[in-house]
Amino acid sequence: ERMSVFGFYTQGWKISSKFYSLGVAERSGLKDGDRLLEVNEMFVDNVEHMEVSGSQLCFLVLDEKAYKLAVSEGRDLRELAKASRGEGWRPPRLCHITRDAPGLGLNIQLVEGEKGKFTVSPVKGGAAEKAGVKKGDRLIWIDGAMASELTHSAISKMVKKCSNHMTVLVIDSDSEKSYVRRKMPVLPAMADAENMPYRPCTLHLVLGPEGYGFLLRQEKTGAGRTVHMVREVDKGKGEMLLEVNGESTESLSHNEVVSKIRQSGQQVTLTTTPPQGQDFYTKLGLSPLLFCENVTSGSPEEQKEIPVMLKPAVPPVEPQEDMQINPNVRCCILERGSAGFGFHLACVHQKPGTFISQVAAEGPEQTSGLLQGDVVVEVNGQNVEKESVEDVILHVKRGGDTLSLLVVDQKGYDWLKKNGKPITVNKLAPISEVEENLSSAAEPPILKTDDLCDVQTNSPPSGDGH
Repeated sequence: ERMSVFGFYTQGWKISSKFYSLGVAERSGLKDGDRLLEVNEMFVDNVEHMEVSGSQLCFLVLDEKAYKLAVSEGRDLRELAKASRGEGWRPPRLCHITRDAPGLGLNIQLVEGEKGKFTVSPVKGGAAEKAGVKKGDRLIWIDGAMASELTHSAISKMVKKCSNHMTVLVIDSDSEKSYVRRKMPVLPAMADAENMPYRPCTLHLVLGPEGYGFLLRQEKTGAGRTVHMVREVDKGKGEMLLEVNGESTESLSHNEVVSKIRQSGQQVTLTTTPPQGQDFYTKLGLSPLLFCENVTSGSPEEQKEIPVMLKPAVPPVEPQEDMQINPNVRCCILERGSAGFGFHLACVHQKPGTFISQVAAEGPEQTSGLLQGDVVVEVNGQNVEKESVEDVILHVKRGGDTLSLLVVDQKGYDWLKKNGKPITVNKLAPISEVEENLSSAAEPPILKTDDLCDVQTNSPPSGDGH
């Protein structure tokens, strides 16, 4: 782990500052060899990795000698860290107040004789009290601004001008004394944030026979920002991807994100947030990762695994050279049934085109002539040869209850392309002829998951409407 911005390295959780003498860390009292017990009041001695964000970090450290002594004596390092905070300490609270009919239900007053300090009192039964604000709480931070840097007049104006909601950081007066004694600032990263909206979620996904069951797309937000979106195949709902296995995806390309997911093997951990969550926390000057709900924490039986029970896909068959090919071009008309259209789409990594990876045993496709391994050329009259499989799926969804697919067998498709011939409906073959030609064909081999494109691992479950 590197924290070069703050002027130090860590090796495990041992500080190594030899490369950054006279850095910010050294000026703050950090010494070479110190052992980290807490970061922003989160115990880290027993964790392998953690994400830290923000312009300020607060460390609780033991010098190397004291750490070795405590370990040799069997001391509970977590209890040692807790004792440093003193009796009666409680964490600060981030309270997101949503205005109701009477208003925010919050009164803010100066603390007499203490410049830059404010106390808050919620109206009984009002919005602030429902959000967790308690009588006598000290106001530390309001909508991204430190209260100590504001006048009472400025705070009053902020409260009056706020639209439908306001976020405040508060702490009880006794706990505030603990921070004053330890000469520590009270930071949002230290807060209890149970009531905050749009909290990111860390999900532990287990690879099923046909993938993880989601679509990964790179999209642009309304503000023009490019983000990675994870969407449910069957519902189209999506969340913004923040991390893969604890590593930020913000600066990664789509292919790099896909590669990291593939390299995870049989399971992957994704951190996502609702699209509006990123904007919400950015406006507050906070990272959404500070408030992540880790659904995989705790004992194994408490971990939330999301297996995806899908069937393996079958890839297109590579054509043999110098072989006479009679392309089977078909226009297949399908009507949506109770379980959808009854087929799955997929693609092969680093190869263009979308193919039919699976056809249901019973369904509308049985009378349409659609066959496993067919290459999809057109969807409802629109050519999709160069489009991603995600976009092809969207075309299918937009078509309503009737679907027209122009398809051709893989060998025929390759032959037509090699010879520069168009794929048009005038090359239609009768369905009976297609079935006869395909009935004697060898069963195409099963493709390994690693060979499939990112969307193949996310192909829709049966009944999705494809």
